[in-house]
Amino acid sequence: MNKQKLKVIIDTDPGVDDSVCLIYAFFDDNIDIKLLTSVAGNVNIELATRNLLHLVDLYGVDIPVAKGADKAIARVSPTAEFIHQADGLGGYIPPKNVHHKVINEHAVDAMYRVLSQGDGDVIPIVLGPHTNIALLFQKYPDVIKKIPKIVFMGGSPFGVEGYPDHISFNISTDPEAFKVVLDSKIPLVMLPSIIGRRHAHLTENYVNKLKEINDTGYLMHKMYSLYWEPGYPDKRVATNDICALFALVYPEIFKTTKVNVTVDLTDVPGKTWVEFTENGNVDLVTDLDREKFLEILDNDLEHLNGIKLNIQK
Repeated sequence: MNKQKLKVIIDTDPGVDDSVCLIYAFFDDNIDIKLLTSVAGNVNIELATRNLLHLVDLYGVDIPVAKGADKAIARVSPTAEFIHQADGLGGYIPPKNVHHKVINEHAVDAMYRVLSQGDGDVIPIVLGPHTNIALLFQKYPDVIKKIPKIVFMGGSPFGVEGYPDHISFNISTDPEAFKVVLDSKIPLVMLPSIIGRRHAHLTENYVNKLKEINDTGYLMHKMYSLYWEPGYPDKRVATNDICALFALVYPEIFKTTKVNVTVDLTDVPGKTWVEFTENGNVDLVTDLDREKFLEILDNDLEHLNGIKLNIQK
């Protein structure tokens, strides 16, 4: 019997790590992507949408794309070109024009339609700020009961042993939106950035070998070439968003613990705390099997050997 595919919406702000995550998601036999939505975050909404459409063009996938929020709910938020570079894709410069077009619906309305048509089995994967999801809940509160859970990348909760005192970009850029999501009481899977940075990072040697594998490996190497994680003594690439995808698709390789999460909106906007409790609403990812994680990455990439990309080498 074939395993039933997980139905998902991927909400994203591409972004190098978002883009690589999307490539793996496009070809993962375990998921059925119902909708792709863009949000302002790593780059502005125009670049985020262009990058998302370009990936759809490049890989020829037939997935609808909806353009989402161009700013946070209640504040002016920074972007992150300092690490993702001006175009948002690291060392890879995408074409300015794209062939694929966004659908004639705002991301919030498109999300509502897809979730409403589902049987309570469509799972949002949030790779950027929570702005679109929060706006969805504010405009269509009835949709909350249709969402079984949300998987998201972001947060570095204070008070967790071994976690750095860190304010997550995805949370701090729109903490009010994250508060709306927390208040919805939907079960959450929280993939803090430390997992992708310290537990599932890619070494310089690994990144250098990517360019020899296939066209997709070459593209990843190109993006990663200007995406080294700051603040570490070695050259490494964080896999934050891939970890969020895999936490849903391959939960057996991750370790989680039940917590409740709160977020600060005033003193240190975006700062999060956790309360460890068996009745917690959030599955906080605390570790993963690095060997199995890399094995999945390698196998999935090798399966793309037959895909030739129209990119300049």
